Amino acid sequence: FALVKEQNVLTQAGLFHAWILGVVLWATLGAPGWILGVVYLILGSAVTKIQKDKKEALGIAEGRGGRRGPENVWGSAAAGTLCALAYCVDPSMTYKVGFVASFATKLSDTFASEIGKAYGKTTYLITNFKKVPPGTEGAVSLEGTLAGVVGSILIAGTGYLLNLCGPLGFALCLVAAFIATNCESVIGAVFQDKVKWLTNEVVNFINTAIGALVAMVARVVILGA
Repeated sequence: FALVKEQNVLTQAGLFHAWILGVVLWATLGAPGWILGVVYLILGSAVTKIQKDKKEALGIAEGRGGRRGPENVWGSAAAGTLCALAYCVDPSMTYKVGFVASFATKLSDTFASEIGKAYGKTTYLITNFKKVPPGTEGAVSLEGTLAGVVGSILIAGTGYLLNLCGPLGFALCLVAAFIATNCESVIGAVFQDKVKWLTNEVVNFINTAIGALVAMVARVVILGA
């Protein structure tokens, strides 16, 4: 109990919702699904704390010291959870690939954002490539983009090692994560400041849903099943 109280990854409410998520993932995809979720949480939380003081000084750090609340848990994992539940109804590898792709997309987005804010030398608005300050909605940088690719490789690779996807699924997760992460940047640049209900958590859900759908549709088109 002391360790639970002292951990600085999740708020108390976030911890409870993460427990619910873990139960659902274990019940639907077994230990591999649960492990992949834990790997995402560890890596995502770790990269958030990189250059934390610098990001806080610039006013672009994550709130609550990077601790995740319920809205963060489900904004990141709802799409993947839907894929896991769908697998229970129809045990097709396509849904497993969608599951991995959703988390690969989210970690790609997190790596791109956090590394871009910490080390990005020049950031551009994705819609017109004008220079903007780090942390601007829709901003991209070379450093952040490369970090995003690394993030997607880490999760897709974990999924492959856990037999949640094969070689084709691994490749599709990388492509889907890259496409979805850039779509998320466009959404942030064009809509997020104009649409009140389009919070970061809603955008995260849309982002991960795009990643899952791109991977699943591509797999069906390629394999015909």
